[in-house]
Amino acid sequence: MKKLLGLFCVVALLSACSTTSEWFGGSECDSRDARNFMANATDTVYFDFDSSALTNDARDALDTQVAWLKKHDRVNVVVQGYCDERGTREYNLGLGDRRANAVKAYLVSHGIDASRISTYSYGKERPAVLGSNEAAWAKNRRAVTVVAAK
Repeated sequence: MKKLLGLFCVVALLSACSTTSEWFGGSECDSRDARNFMANATDTVYFDFDSSALTNDARDALDTQVAWLKKHDRVNVVVQGYCDERGTREYNLGLGDRRANAVKAYLVSHGIDASRISTYSYGKERPAVLGSNEAAWAKNRRAVTVVAAK
């Protein structure tokens, strides 16, 4: 019973926006912003093989991000670029960087301040889907926008 009560207290404390923010150095509730973003914007865009060009589907997804970011003008984001397993580590880090920066350029061109957007490339190091086939590779060629911790 004590363990259950302790777990409840931890969950309650972490659920409290201001308390969580203070504990983790944020000035606002990062987790609430992150949940709101994920519920109201498409966070992931996909790319063709060996490409950082935005597809029409990617632009449609990014338009949801633009709308959300305009409504939440104090929130910063990180765009993470990823690749499939093919190619060298170095090449894929560069390609992931180009993908993340293509997303950033789109957001900036639609009115989001560049200072609110950071980019990072994971290359092929963090696949969303394991497998050595086109279905897995297609899910790993992506850029994911996440709310930045404050």
